[in-house]
Amino acid sequence: MIEVVEETASTNADLVRRLGAGESIDEGFWLRAVRQSAGRGRRGKAWSSPEGNLYASTVVALRAGDPPVHTLAFVAAIAVRDLIVSLLPAGTTIQLKWPNDVLVEGAKISGILLERRSDDVIVGIGINVVSAPELADRATTSIQAAQGRAADAHGVLEILADAFAERLVQWRSEGLSATLNAWQQGAYPQGTALKVMLDGEGEVTGTFAGLDPDGALRLRLADASLRVIHAGDVSLV
Repeated sequence: MIEVVEETASTNADLVRRLGAGESIDEGFWLRAVRQSAGRGRRGKAWSSPEGNLYASTVVALRAGDPPVHTLAFVAAIAVRDLIVSLLPAGTTIQLKWPNDVLVEGAKISGILLERRSDDVIVGIGINVVSAPELADRATTSIQAAQGRAADAHGVLEILADAFAERLVQWRSEGLSATLNAWQQGAYPQGTALKVMLDGEGEVTGTFAGLDPDGALRLRLADASLRVIHAGDVSLV
């Protein structure tokens, strides 16, 4: 089910509020806003939310035996990539960037934000459908620009909802390793040069060496040592 509102501050904040008020929200429900006035991304960054792009959130009710909560970011990213692959021409370079960015020809096309409330996780997804707000530190693109024809945010969400449901089942039934393998299949190849901005430490450079079993980034440093990174802002060099 998809519920649409014309404008709200944040679809994630709305679902947090509704859950806090005792509302029961089934898995598979999505809240979509035509516009957001206070959209947010990872690490507290503002998310520009002009009309025409997709801003939507869903709820995952945690169950005993589920993989670690933070790995739902991989589920969401893979689902977004599945969606983008289904819409764009064959041969388009579509890559996942740790932990949950999706790049089209090297340009950012989406953002993902997880927020937990008790045993529920709100998964917020923003996708540039018709326009690509400029970012100071990276290139951006949109579905419409990449496919060369008009795109519709609601139609995009319908496809995304199905893709997310399928990847959520995989995460639960096949275990985290299957999800991480799927993520790595869609990511840049091992050996790709990366730089990582770490809080309190600054920039670290190295090459992509895959993921740890818990989803952490493995970075091969210049001295051939391996560094495991659990949080940071990654850029391709």
